[in-house]
Amino acid sequence: VQLQASGGGLVQPGGSLRLSCAASGFASDDYPIGWFRQAPGKQREGVSCLNIRDGTSFYTDSVKGRFTISRDNAKNTVYLQMNDLQPEDTAVYYCVADRETRCPRSGSYYLFLYKGHGTQVTVSS
Repeated sequence: VQLQASGGGLVQPGGSLRLSCAASGFASDDYPIGWFRQAPGKQREGVSCLNIRDGTSFYTDSVKGRFTISRDNAKNTVYLQMNDLQPEDTAVYYCVADRETRCPRSGSYYLFLYKGHGTQVTVSS
């Protein structure tokens, strides 16, 4: 399994970015995939997760209404659309996935089996 993440960058407060995660190597469309982030000096935080099998999605409270996770089935790519970004969203974002399980309600996506390279998101004026 490989996860190829991209799309980070520098944006002003209130701006938008879209992260992409191209997934390959899964034997079936029955796995969870999502994002967690880690800011300097802070704990890892699960941001969002998508159950590919049934399309159910989850978000941490701080991003609800601002972030949207989605999937392009043809491209096997998952997106995290991030709107109204704020300085507290600044972090390295990691795409993660697992198998034979579902998105945990605890938000502990950082424990998933597979992890892509991080992409830096910086929100600053």
